[in-house]
Amino acid sequence: MGAPADLKFTKEHEWLRLTGSVGVVGITQFAADQLGDVVYVDLPAPGKEAKQSDVLASIESVKAVSDIYAPVSGKVTRVNADLAATPELVNSDPYGRGWMMEIEVKSPSDASSLLSPQEYEKHINSGK
Repeated sequence: MGAPADLKFTKEHEWLRLTGSVGVVGITQFAADQLGDVVYVDLPAPGKEAKQSDVLASIESVKAVSDIYAPVSGKVTRVNADLAATPELVNSDPYGRGWMMEIEVKSPSDASSLLSPQEYEKHINSGK
């Protein structure tokens, strides 16, 4: 998989990079590969509040439209404006320039329910 070791993952294929009370969110390389070519990303407006597991955004590819779920509860503070013009960044660099949003995390302990890179690898290899 090659996911950075500093990330946590959801079973729905979102990732979270938590630094203090700020979390950066995106989708995994596995999800990007499954979606195919991403053509549009519908991101929430900064200020939007979300609870863990709520639908927070959507992503459209040539194959399908998929929901993006909040990996933690909090408030969206910033979105990746580059994705409006170049949504394919999600495919080419999902853990870097293809990030989707920053969330001010209400409870950093929410991240404890997320998967480690090893657990996520096991999850995707199990076919679920």
